[in-house]
Amino acid sequence: MKQHLKNLIQLICALVLIAHTHLVIADTSSDTETVLNWAENTYPALFPGHKATQSINPWLFRFYPETGIYAGVNINDNNVYVLGGPWDSATVIDTLPNLVSLVQNSGGNTSISACNTANVPEGIVYSQSGNVVTVSTNGQCIPAPDITDPASSNLCVVPQQTNASGISVLSNNTVTSSSLNGITTTTPGFPNPFQSFIDASANVKHCTINAAPDTASLVVNSDICFDITDSLSDLLSSLPLDGIEVTPPITYASAGTYSSQTVSDCFATDASSINDAFTGEVWVRQNGTFVKVAN
Repeated sequence: MKQHLKNLIQLICALVLIAHTHLVIADTSSDTETVLNWAENTYPALFPGHKATQSINPWLFRFYPETGIYAGVNINDNNVYVLGGPWDSATVIDTLPNLVSLVQNSGGNTSISACNTANVPEGIVYSQSGNVVTVSTNGQCIPAPDITDPASSNLCVVPQQTNASGISVLSNNTVTSSSLNGITTTTPGFPNPFQSFIDASANVKHCTINAAPDTASLVVNSDICFDITDSLSDLLSSLPLDGIEVTPPITYASAGTYSSQTVSDCFATDASSINDAFTGEVWVRQNGTFVKVAN
């Protein structure tokens, strides 16, 4: 029973960490981000300001309310489209590979953003004002992403940097409210262990070496709800349920703020993990010491 309960708590905590892991290194910069960032810098009259990329299957897109224009990529046909403003209907500009090649050959400024939102679960909505990004599920509980697939589980990833910036940034997540519904303990006098474990795992710190300049002042406000019923179904079916009451759907909702500050040395901080955005190296804290686990 104790081992089953431990496994259940570990799985729930892993799912919860998805909602609070905002700045995690990505293998490569998204081609979609490259093209949309280039468009913003090259045609600011049409695409004013930097907007966060939204994901509604099969679209990765940005909306510019100042001009009423949508710009994005259809992942089914890999074409880049625009709609609104001078375009009365959805219009194909070119294929994504062709535009990426154009950007690279032109030497255009792709202005890689501090928060790459290309690969996120469907149902998550982004908005941005200055250095503040807001991430929400619009009051809905969406299916939890696959925790084994980093491409789908990161809400906001840091693109890999092509140069060593020399900037180190410590990011801290603070949960302001949270609730776990659908799974409780029924033993009199025995507190629900799940909520306390979850809240402890959600308040995390991460440090990035050679971070993108935008990251230093980035603030991410989140209001997220995940339906984790399917993710827990196999484990719950094998779990002795004495003292545990399960009433699906099992959901985890949280709100919090992820803020960052520049530091001189990531290894001198109390971060739980460190990554180098230029080399791809990753370290995690184990028994008070940072141990390299990647590259």
